Amino acid sequence: MGRKLGCRPAETRPGQPTMTSLRMMARRAPPRLIRDHIDPAPLMLGNDVLGDCTSAGLGNHIRATAALAGYQVAVRDADAVLFYERSTGYMPADPATDQGGVEVDVLTHAARDGYALAGQTLFPLWGSADPADLNGLRNIMAGLGAAYLGVHLALADQAEGGVWDTATPGDQTPGSWGGHCLLAWAYDGVAEDALVTLLTWGTTQRCTWRWLRSRLMEVHGLAWRQLMPAGGLAPDGEDWDALVGANRDYLAG
Repeated sequence: MGRKLGCRPAETRPGQPTMTSLRMMARRAPPRLIRDHIDPAPLMLGNDVLGDCTSAGLGNHIRATAALAGYQVAVRDADAVLFYERSTGYMPADPATDQGGVEVDVLTHAARDGYALAGQTLFPLWGSADPADLNGLRNIMAGLGAAYLGVHLALADQAEGGVWDTATPGDQTPGSWGGHCLLAWAYDGVAEDALVTLLTWGTTQRCTWRWLRSRLMEVHGLAWRQLMPAGGLAPDGEDWDALVGANRDYLAG
């Protein structure tokens, strides 16, 4: 199976939305988030031949959100590649432009111009969180369906199958393989050796919390109001208003 990367080093932009001040982030996160009964149906979305993981991550976040609401949304490879073009400057006629994406810029493009599918265009609200705040990361997973992450993968992570951990053989230097965008979907506990389920490359990949702590470079929460039933998964009350306001002010410049 081909596995491309494509997440460029984390950057920040003046006034970008954050999750940090939301009330949901201060709660004690659930001790486990078991979703074995729900299939988020992740797709490769071109990330086997292109460094479009930032776009594939958004497409699969759409699918994960829909799965939690009991239905599914079709996202085609062509949709993911088109968004990759529009959000990063990739040009199919010039392979040298396949340089990956900066997550905050990709998210900015999605919030401003949308993620276009065959029958609809979806617009996320988003906010960044402190990568060192694992309780906040778990609250994003529990409250928004999945967390949109940027990670520094190590050469040791190239081995296929098994669990990503900091004790497996090979070079464990974060970033020695490169940067990658993936989703954090579920976890069976909060201990260092408890397992987290990630969505990447069209499948699920398990890792330990200690591995994730060592690899994280950025954490973002996304909410797709067009996909969420009334009273369903989303920040509520003041948190929702704050996230709407932060996105509006950021896009207004």
